[in-house]
Amino acid sequence: MNYLRKKSKTPLFQLVTEVPKSYKNNSLFSNLTVGITNNLFVKVLETKIIGINFYMKFQNLISGENFSGTYFRFHYGVPKIFTIGKELYIKGKISWSEDWGFQIANPVEIKKPNDTVEPVYKSKAIEKVVLKYIDYGNFKKYGVPYWVIEKILEIHRYPTRELAEFYEKEKTFPEDYIKALKYLEIFYYIKNMKEAEKTFPPLQKLSGDWKSWAETLPFQLTGDQKKSISDIAIDLNSDTAKKRVIVGDVGSGKTLVILASMVISYPHKSVLLAPTSILSEQLFEEAQKFLPKNFKILLLTSKTSQKIDLNEFDVIIGTTAILYRDLPEIPLLIVDEQHRFGTRERNKLKQLVENEEKKPHFLQLSATPIPRTQAMINSTFIEVSLIEEIPFQKKIDTNLIGAGDFPNLLEKIKNEIEKENQVLLVYPLVEESEKINYQSLEEAFPYWKENFENVYMTHGRDSEKDEVLREFREKGDILLSTTVVEVGISLPRLTVIVIVGAERLGLATLHQLRGRVSRTGKESFCYLFTRSQSEESIKRLEKFSKTTNGFDIASMDLENRKGGDIVKGNKQSGETFRWIDLVKDKEFIEDFSSQFK
Repeated sequence: MNYLRKKSKTPLFQLVTEVPKSYKNNSLFSNLTVGITNNLFVKVLETKIIGINFYMKFQNLISGENFSGTYFRFHYGVPKIFTIGKELYIKGKISWSEDWGFQIANPVEIKKPNDTVEPVYKSKAIEKVVLKYIDYGNFKKYGVPYWVIEKILEIHRYPTRELAEFYEKEKTFPEDYIKALKYLEIFYYIKNMKEAEKTFPPLQKLSGDWKSWAETLPFQLTGDQKKSISDIAIDLNSDTAKKRVIVGDVGSGKTLVILASMVISYPHKSVLLAPTSILSEQLFEEAQKFLPKNFKILLLTSKTSQKIDLNEFDVIIGTTAILYRDLPEIPLLIVDEQHRFGTRERNKLKQLVENEEKKPHFLQLSATPIPRTQAMINSTFIEVSLIEEIPFQKKIDTNLIGAGDFPNLLEKIKNEIEKENQVLLVYPLVEESEKINYQSLEEAFPYWKENFENVYMTHGRDSEKDEVLREFREKGDILLSTTVVEVGISLPRLTVIVIVGAERLGLATLHQLRGRVSRTGKESFCYLFTRSQSEESIKRLEKFSKTTNGFDIASMDLENRKGGDIVKGNKQSGETFRWIDLVKDKEFIEDFSSQFK
């Protein structure tokens, strides 16, 4: 009953994707049709019993064809139904072979077919709700094209015999029906997201001169950086409070885009929110290094004195501690890696952005590349910028290794440490587990500690992890960690990463981990250690090892996962689309998205 209540509140376009599980075809078949259930008018010509099976010979009274039938493991009532000379209507699946010709298996007597086709749903409750809302008028008022309405109504309300036969044989719909379902699925997704986005006037229109600032930098911005900043400049000078998602590959220079946004905001204030203290510190250091010297910049954490007057600062950078302070008017709010915040922090952030009549402009940064097709769809209801260009070409040699490669790995680690470079070993678990065939952090640490100097260890539950990472960055040779180092942390001397149990991680996570090395362009090495014997897993890792482009890897990940929702801050693991394939439907999505901008 809860399910029915939930469905009755589901929007029209989402209900449409609750397609029938099958069709009840009540049509009378003139000719025998192989591979599907036939309704036939027949005469029983012969019968015989052999063992536990009942054999029959029929004549199709419409076409005159003769064919055989078998009722396997028949019950005592079957011979009474199929008596020689009897004419009746039967139903069963038809097959054909060279030895036996046409055959029907386990036929049953039915009433005279009435030439109707009925959709069959998972439950009567779903059928009732779906059919209540699906009609021409409901679709027309939303502006759905006639060709889409026609196919959807045929799926749900007026299925044809041809459609029912195709669906039974192929277990899917013909291509033009699938296209209609895809159209409505994206249509619903965009409509839903647009309705959720209310428009408000901005706290301030912002128009600082970022181009003059860019000329003071000791390097050239990439084309993608300039395009993203130009788009942001247009947003921030708008009469509407804007939201934009900046999606950048690992090492693509998103920080410079953030700093340019702060320049555009000046002399008005901007706030940058990061998920961890160490990331906040890195961003603070970059801001001090590259922003104009007259900018007053504050690093705000839980340890920052309550007595500090936030009104005195142009730029405030910090952790979620920012959300629990009395803030001055903030025309520009920037959030880095929003998906890494907890529910409580997300709710506080939502209040900060949405509770007043006027709103700040909102920039969301993500280091998790999304497929370009997902970006096309999202760009119809929220501004999306992709930063694909990398300021310098990373030199990362990625290889799969097994237990037999350990001596060579040790030699490589020793060589890199001698060059004053650093090594990161990523383990799947903190403690020993019988469930997986890999060492944990705690099991592996004694070996490395005994054989090497300056060895550190941290993980997600380690309350001192930020301090450990700071100390390792300055003094360490080897760091053992879980995937806590996945995003954003800058370790300039890191040239080797070993990922233990690599097949257990998604390609996006592997890409983020690999992105920790070669941060300054040094030749670096990524080793994917696996004990997996799965051909599919090995092929997947080999494919990953041949590219360093995060957007290509995001598309590769979609072969095993469904697209997520960057607007709501989710990573790409939740299922968003049932009919749309973000990898294969690129042309369809591109054409559709251009219509809705």
